[in-house]
Amino acid sequence: MKRFLQLLATGLALAAASHVPAQSAYPSQPLRWIVPYPAGGGTDNLARALADAMQPSLGQPIVIDNRPGASTNIGVSVLMQAKPDGYTIMQAENAALLFNEHMFAKLPYKPASDFSYIGTIGRFPVALVVHPDFPAKTVAEFVSYVKANPDKVSYASPGNGTPHHMAMELFKQKAGLSIVHVPYKGAAPAMTDIMGGQVPTMMLDLASGLPIIRSGKVRVLAIALPQRASALPDVPTFSEVGLKDVNAYAFHGLIGPAGMPQEAVNRINAELHKAMKSPKVTKLFADFGFEALPGTPQDFYKLSRAESERWGKVIKSAGVQLD
Repeated sequence: MKRFLQLLATGLALAAASHVPAQSAYPSQPLRWIVPYPAGGGTDNLARALADAMQPSLGQPIVIDNRPGASTNIGVSVLMQAKPDGYTIMQAENAALLFNEHMFAKLPYKPASDFSYIGTIGRFPVALVVHPDFPAKTVAEFVSYVKANPDKVSYASPGNGTPHHMAMELFKQKAGLSIVHVPYKGAAPAMTDIMGGQVPTMMLDLASGLPIIRSGKVRVLAIALPQRASALPDVPTFSEVGLKDVNAYAFHGLIGPAGMPQEAVNRINAELHKAMKSPKVTKLFADFGFEALPGTPQDFYKLSRAESERWGKVIKSAGVQLD
């Protein structure tokens, strides 16, 4: 009888366990990918290409959610309000990761602690370009001309606090130049005025600028990278022309709200790396002049913090404030 009761108890326990719903493997529902810029731009195109490449292996749709404005702070606000369950991520770049904490006196988040760092995507290089009629064909000639005409040369950017703006500020500081900033509302109108000669120069990201560089509508003088860009192999770096540490780019990675499950972080990181090797994405990278920088979440965090410290010094010296 005792043996019977033991078997009965074991059977009942197994039956009860079989009715406990098993936890679903991640991901078990669609993911939301926040892009803090308007649809149709370089960041948005990059996000959509990567999301398309990641979806089949993830087994779930990835929905792109464009939330532009306020130097990406609107997108970050949406991210911060989301549950840290691995189903809301954001494509972040210089503003959210590196610049804003130095430009806003009352920023409602701390990049060092309020994000889950998932993985680096890569960087859009920027280059110093001039209108073809500008009387300088090299960086040395550009520096000489500007020094001979202080505050008489202006430069365009897609807006205050953009990578293009800060890249020119870095160049100005390293070369000891005085140039007037003319901020625009986006890269397209800035490029239009560069091509038209209304403004003679700017730091131009290759994602937007490769077509007009290759068409000869602007002249490129140097690339702001430690090594030459594969998209423009004949263009020297600033270091090669005598200006060290003029390294600037639009730096991209994936983040989530703080406290994301490590399983989700690792899975998205792995799928991101896989997507970056797909033929469609590698072609897009080549077309944009985009340089892939795969790495671990820890690599991403360390690089972001080091870059934030570097740019904080540039921003402080330039006196750039956005509030």
